[in-house]
Amino acid sequence: MRPSNTVHFNIFLSLLQHHALVLQMVKREVLGRYKGSFLGLLWSLVTPILMLAIYTFVFSVVFKVRLDQSDTLYYDDKVTFALLLFAGLIVYNLFNECISRAPGLILVNTNYVKKIIFPLEILPWVTMGAALFHACISYLVLLAFVLIIGHPLHWTLLFLPIVLLPLLLLIMGLSWLLASIGVFVRDIGQFIGLILTMMLFMSPIFYPASALPESVRGYLFLNPLTFIIEQTRGVMLAGNLPDWTGLAIYYLISACIAWAGLFWFEKTRQGFADVL
Repeated sequence: MRPSNTVHFNIFLSLLQHHALVLQMVKREVLGRYKGSFLGLLWSLVTPILMLAIYTFVFSVVFKVRLDQSDTLYYDDKVTFALLLFAGLIVYNLFNECISRAPGLILVNTNYVKKIIFPLEILPWVTMGAALFHACISYLVLLAFVLIIGHPLHWTLLFLPIVLLPLLLLIMGLSWLLASIGVFVRDIGQFIGLILTMMLFMSPIFYPASALPESVRGYLFLNPLTFIIEQTRGVMLAGNLPDWTGLAIYYLISACIAWAGLFWFEKTRQGFADVL
């Protein structure tokens, strides 16, 4: 373990150096969530299936949501909505799980700050690993649903990791930043909760971006989740190639935010012990 006063600004360096520790902590994080429950780890599979059914029923039956089917998804409204809704929710839940927990990462692990030499910067990686595990299970549920209804699996599905990677960089940058701020400003967690709720309804999850008037549609893309949600749906469900130009810009911005978040975290970590 490296000394806590050593500063580095390589986004992936600590992950590579402590990958075994990260994997061990991710495993403990995932298993600990379901410890003592009757179904145990099966809840990670049951939960997305139940959510898919509930959201589909509420928004396609109760509220009679109708979607624009001008793209390559030629299905009845309910099935189309189930596919698009669940694909969008997976992206949002990945973002939400990491960002909502970020402000309290250091606060709930004070023993790592005070008692031992520990690479604190890996804590967001642990949260990310657990969130990715649940996201992968959800994607498997989505793919199973696609096969059940007879929808072909497009080869563009292979681009999904490329589409998600810039979002992961963005999440890491924000997690490092919020984890640090959360030590000094305890109210940040409440504020982030409100922001995440706003982002949920300002993302094209419960409706397609094309449903909005062109005059306001552009504002939807100010939400960093919008582009990734649209690209995820495109490569998974419509067989579209990624928007390479948009992804390149997203990669650049996300890498800058990730580096800035780690920079801030490393510059402020020496004050954690004093505050805690």
